[in-house]
Amino acid sequence: MSTPTSSAVIEGNVTATKMTAGFITEPTASEHRPANTGSHSSQVSEALQHLDLNEGLAELEGASTRVRVDDKAMINCRADLNQLVPFKYDWAWQKYLDGCANHWMPQEINMTADIALWKSADGLSSDERLIIQRNLGFFATADSLVANNLVLSLYKHITNPECRQYLLRQAFEEAIHTHAYQYCIESLSMDEGEIFNMYHEVPSVARKAAWGLKYTQSLSDPNFNTGTPESDQQLLRNLIAFYCCIEGIFFYCGFTQILSMGRRNKMTGTSEQFQYILRDESMHLNFGIDVINQIKLENPHLWTQEFKEEATLMILQATQLETEYARDTMPRGVLGMNAAMMEEYLQFIANRRLLQLGLNEEFPGAQNPFPWMSEMMDLRKEKNFFETRVIEYQTGGALNWD
Repeated sequence: MSTPTSSAVIEGNVTATKMTAGFITEPTASEHRPANTGSHSSQVSEALQHLDLNEGLAELEGASTRVRVDDKAMINCRADLNQLVPFKYDWAWQKYLDGCANHWMPQEINMTADIALWKSADGLSSDERLIIQRNLGFFATADSLVANNLVLSLYKHITNPECRQYLLRQAFEEAIHTHAYQYCIESLSMDEGEIFNMYHEVPSVARKAAWGLKYTQSLSDPNFNTGTPESDQQLLRNLIAFYCCIEGIFFYCGFTQILSMGRRNKMTGTSEQFQYILRDESMHLNFGIDVINQIKLENPHLWTQEFKEEATLMILQATQLETEYARDTMPRGVLGMNAAMMEEYLQFIANRRLLQLGLNEEFPGAQNPFPWMSEMMDLRKEKNFFETRVIEYQTGGALNWD
C-alpha cells in the first residue's frame, strides 16, 4: 500500500516538513527562504545604514548626557526622563514599592454573605440600601475619572521618572478600584445601567464629577504646556483638585458610610473591598501632597497669596459638595451616623488638607466624630488571617524579618 504524499505546514513557521513515501525530508535552502527575502534584506540594511542617532535621540531632551541628581526637577525638567536613577525623590520610589507590595485583586474577597444579605427582604433598611447604591454609583466612575486625569493630563507634565513610575502604579490601582466596584455591582445583581449612569443623572453625584472634570479639560488640551507661571499654576490646580479634593475629600463620606456598615457586620465583603481601596487612596493622597509641596519648594514664585486663597476656596468648595452628597445619601441617618456628624467630619478632613498644603484651617474646633476611621487609614490593626485576608498584607519580597 503506498503512502500518499502530503505537506504539513506548521502554523507560525515559514518552513514546511514534507512527507514522501513515508520518509520525512527537510526543505531545501531555496524552499526554506521566504519569498522576496533578498529584496527585503537589502531594504532593511539600507534603512539601518542611514539611521541617524542624533536625529532619533533629539526627541529626548538631555539624552546626550548622563543625568545627575541636581539635573532633576518635578516640572519643566530637561534631563533625560528615561534614566530612572539616580533618584532625587526617594519618597516617590518608596511609595511605588509600597504600592507593589500591597497588590490585591477584587475577586480575592468573598462576597457570598453580601449577596445573601442584599437579597434578603429584611436584611437591610431602605436607608442602608440607598447608601450602598449611591456610593457604588459614585465610585464606579470616580476612579475612572481619576485614572483618565493621570494618563491623559498629569503624566506628561510631571518631568521626574521616579514620580512617573508611581503615577503608572497609581493608574493601575485606579483600574483595580473600578474593577472592585464593578465586581460588587455584578455580585449584588444591581441594575448596571442605573448605577453607572449616576454620575450624570443623580445631582449630588453629577456635581462632584462636573467639578473635577473642569480641571482635567485644560491640561488634556494637546496645546497645553507648562513653562510659564500661568501654566504651572494650572498644573498645581489640577493636582490640588484631584489629590486633595477628589481623593482627599470626595471619597471620605462614602468610605466612612460603607466601612461603618462593615463594623456592624453588614456587607462585610463590600466593606473589605473598600478597606483595600482606602489603603491605596491614602497613599495616593500622600503622594499628591508631596508632589504639590515639592513643586512649591522648587517654584516658590507660584505660591502667591492670591493662589493660596484660590487653593483654600477649592478645598472649601469640595467640602461643600461632599456635605451635599452626605445629606443626599443619608436623609434620615443610620445607626451611629447622620448627615450632621458627617458634616463635622468633612470639616475636620478639610482642615487637615489645608494644613498639609501649608494653609490655615477654616473650621476651628472641628472634631473627628469617627475616630475609628483613622485606625482604618493607618491599617495597623491585625485581623484574623483565617477569617479574611489581612489588609496589611504584603508580598514576600517586601517583608522585613528584622
